[in-house]
Amino acid sequence: MASTSTKAAAMKSNLKPAMTLQGHGEYIRCISYFPDGQRMISGSYDKTARQWNLKAGREIEEARDVCKKKVLAVVVSRDGRWVITGGGDYNSAELKACEIETGIVKQLQGHSRMITCIDISVDNMLLASGARDFTVRIWNLDTGKLMTGPFKSIGYMAAVRFSLGSKKLAVKSWVGNWLEVWDVQSQVLDARIAGKFPDNGGFTNAPVFWTNKNKNILTGFSFTDDDARTIYEFDASTLQTVGAAFEGHTNTVTGLALSFDGTFLASAGEDDTIKLWAFESRQLLASFDVRNPRVLVLSPDSRKLAYTTVSHSEDDYKIYICNTPPDVLAQATPPSDLLNSNVTLRPAAGRCRPPIPTTHLVQRPLPAIDLQQPMFARLGKLLRFSFTNALRPGQKDQPRDPLDFSATLPLPIPLSGHTSTQGHSDVNSVENYRLLSTTRAPTILPTTFTALIHYLTSWWPVRGGHAQPSVVDIPLAQAQERNVAADAPKKDEDIVPIEYLDPPTPNPDSQQSAAVAHPVTGEHGGERSCFCF
Repeated sequence: MASTSTKAAAMKSNLKPAMTLQGHGEYIRCISYFPDGQRMISGSYDKTARQWNLKAGREIEEARDVCKKKVLAVVVSRDGRWVITGGGDYNSAELKACEIETGIVKQLQGHSRMITCIDISVDNMLLASGARDFTVRIWNLDTGKLMTGPFKSIGYMAAVRFSLGSKKLAVKSWVGNWLEVWDVQSQVLDARIAGKFPDNGGFTNAPVFWTNKNKNILTGFSFTDDDARTIYEFDASTLQTVGAAFEGHTNTVTGLALSFDGTFLASAGEDDTIKLWAFESRQLLASFDVRNPRVLVLSPDSRKLAYTTVSHSEDDYKIYICNTPPDVLAQATPPSDLLNSNVTLRPAAGRCRPPIPTTHLVQRPLPAIDLQQPMFARLGKLLRFSFTNALRPGQKDQPRDPLDFSATLPLPIPLSGHTSTQGHSDVNSVENYRLLSTTRAPTILPTTFTALIHYLTSWWPVRGGHAQPSVVDIPLAQAQERNVAADAPKKDEDIVPIEYLDPPTPNPDSQQSAAVAHPVTGEHGGERSCFCF
């Protein structure tokens, strides 16, 4: 760990906000991005939930929600339909679901004490809420009724999170010393791991995340009586740790944010730092000095990092939004991961392009051509004409490939019955075609472009419904690529031009990045003596 600490110290710098939002009158306990990344919602001890226009950098005052008690949790559904706020006090709970389009507000009643954490399922149908009454409840958002629960836990909870298919629910304690996994349908506890209650540990409302296709769970945790300063990944079925831990914070981890594609991790700690990690490699990419950071969220595209602070002064009643360093995003998502990911690359507007190939394209080398040879001989190299009269091995008395015949023989006559302009009679049987195509006869090679066109169209089948095209006589040596057929059929619009096709798979050493983010919420930890939740 010495090398990691040295590297972290070398990368330390100040994180300069690109935007600051202010208006709340007390500590900001929770923030969440809207799916469009252009709006944000925040909840505060001042009993308000406020929405923000991030383009204008100001509050959308008409959308402000005034609550009866403190607001401790906010979340926006992934389809942007629902905004959920939760809070209350020690003896009451307040949980509201607002349908944005209609403005209808549903009061969800059942908890007896303050709501501390909430989450909406990926399909936007279910809401999970955890409260100080030691229970978790699951609600149907359309009906506003309790669907499952209550799940009885063992203590105060700081975070809940649905698995991708909403079959499991992860629950974490407010000091990071226990973690549970529940089966939503059967309401059975699948697994639980519990450490010691920290004697001197700070409160951490850092969220939990499902990783590795819902097989694992990521969160800050402590196995000892110390604070939860380490981030672990757990096997969801056994709650055994998986892989190396994220070690670097020297005090309680207070905030955590994982990008939507799972490649990029951000963490905040009471050691006055915000750290950025590459998830798969566990590599610490950057560490920034930030005084008392608490809530931490990433924008949907991971290009913005928003956080709040706490020290019980007016300066802390703000939301700071910073630009994520581009080099950090590039390092978090190596090029090889981009090719193997499920990320869809969109073509330029107005172009219809095929998907990127997943295998390397093999380009055949062009045949060597002697520029001193006659034109027709050079064409023969490119068009597979054979200048030998020998039959292919094992093909005795068998008809040749129509594009593989001797240059001294007459061109093969089509089976369609088309009358040749060179005096050949119609051919209506395979046997006659075989005999004619293997009969030796002298051939006079064309020397002008017009002669070549007549020579080819005399035997090449013409698409039904089209007359013979008229041509312009141009010497072969001076011919340029052009549409010589005055009445040729129009270009087929379904054919994708070769210039629009994607190039071969890029070099895996090249720098690429793709990252989108999943909105998360952070929590207020306070100082060692702070008991604000």
